Amino acid sequence: MKAVQLERPEAFRFIDVPEPNEPGPGDAVVQVHSVGICGTDYSGFLGKMPFFSYPRIPGHELGVEVVAVGAGVTNVKAGDRCSVEPYINCQKCYSCQRGHTNCCEHHQTLGVHCDGGLRRLFTVPARKLHLAPKLSFAQGALVETLAIGCHAVDRGNPKAGENILVIGAGPIGLSVVEFAKLSGARTIVMDMNDARLGFVRERMGVPDTITATGDGSELARLTELTDGKLCDVVVDATGSNKSMSGSLGYCAFAGRLVYVGITQADLQFPHAPIMHRRELTLLASRNALSKDFGRIVRLIEEGKIDTQPWITHTTPFDNMIAEFPKWLRPETGVIKAVVDLDQ
Repeated sequence: MKAVQLERPEAFRFIDVPEPNEPGPGDAVVQVHSVGICGTDYSGFLGKMPFFSYPRIPGHELGVEVVAVGAGVTNVKAGDRCSVEPYINCQKCYSCQRGHTNCCEHHQTLGVHCDGGLRRLFTVPARKLHLAPKLSFAQGALVETLAIGCHAVDRGNPKAGENILVIGAGPIGLSVVEFAKLSGARTIVMDMNDARLGFVRERMGVPDTITATGDGSELARLTELTDGKLCDVVVDATGSNKSMSGSLGYCAFAGRLVYVGITQADLQFPHAPIMHRRELTLLASRNALSKDFGRIVRLIEEGKIDTQPWITHTTPFDNMIAEFPKWLRPETGVIKAVVDLDQ
C-alpha cells in the first residue's frame, strides 16, 4: 500500500507500507478519502516545527470512512463517514484525568509524533472518530483546522459587545475568525498580506481589517477602530515571536491575550507598563477538545460555517509530492490545500 513519507526536511518520498490488520479492541480501521494540508505540515517540511519527528507519514486533517471496528466499539460502524480527532491521548495522566486531553502529558498527534493519514488505510482509536454523515470528505478534513480556532476562541472567551483582534490571516487565523464571529464580539483582523485581508473582507464578511506594516500605524488604526478602548481579546496566530511579543500592546485594560501560533524563539515584552498596569491575562491554546469536533460538524451541517471559501487547491494523491512545494509560495494564494485519495 502506497504512503507519503517525509523522510527528512524538504524530502518527501512514496513508500510501501503494509495494510492494517483487523482492528483490536477499541480500534477502527478507516479508509482515508481527503487530507487537508496545514501550517504544521508546511513547518514540518521546512524543518521548523518543534514537535515534528522524522521520518514521518504526515496527515492529521482527515475525512475518512470506517472499514472495520474492533471489539467494544459502539460509537461508529463500518460505512460511517467521519472526521478524525488526531490527538492521541493516554487517558491516564493528570491532564487527561482533569479533561485536558488536548495537552496530555504523553500526547501524540497523528502525522506529527506518529504516522498519519497520507495512505489509503490505517488504524485509529475509535473514540477519536466523529460522525459526519452529511459532510463531504473534504469538509470532514476541514474540521480539525476549525477545531484549533474553536479552542483558541474558547480560551479567550469573547462576549457580545467586546472587541476581538485576530493577528494572522492564515488558515489557523481564519479558523479563529469563524468562531470570533459566532461569539458575537466585534471581529478585527490584522495581517501583513493585503490579499489575505481582502479574502477576510470579501469571503468571510469581516469589514474591519488592519494591514500590519511594522511602523506603528497598526496601533493607531486599532485605537481609531475601537474608540481608544483597544481589544478585550487578542488572538495571535502568526507563529512570529516579534508579533507575539508586540501583541500585548493591542490588549485593552483587563484584556486576554491568546497565543495559538507556535514559535521556538523567546518572547520579550514589558511587564510593568503593559502586562501589570493593564492586568492582562496571558493564555496558550493547544490543539482542541473532543467536544469541539461534534460542535463543528453540527455548525457546518446547519450552514453556520460556510466551508466553500476555504478549499482553494485540490490535488490527487499521486501528484501531492510535486504540488506541495508550490503551496508554500504566497503568490499561489493557498488558503487550504486538500489531497484527494479517491483520484
